Amino acid sequence: MITVLRESGFRIVIFLNDHLPEHVHVYGDGEARIDLGGEAGGAKVVWSLGMKRSDVRRAVSIVNAHRDDLILRWRELHG
Repeated sequence: MITVLRESGFRIVIFLNDHLPEHVHVYGDGEARIDLGGEAGGAKVVWSLGMKRSDVRRAVSIVNAHRDDLILRWRELHG
């Protein structure tokens, strides 16, 4: 697992040897998996555990703001 971004109390990571679709895991008070949406569009929540809805919305907003860089990083790590 590689931390690729820290912002607003969230740690956004990409797991090595992970699977498609391109996604990140977001840790704060709980955890969420957010798909990056590839070329098709914006990020979307796949699941969250122990995170308040407001935190999930904030995490999605942060991921969307950095989406292009996160997709690039995911592709660098996974070929």
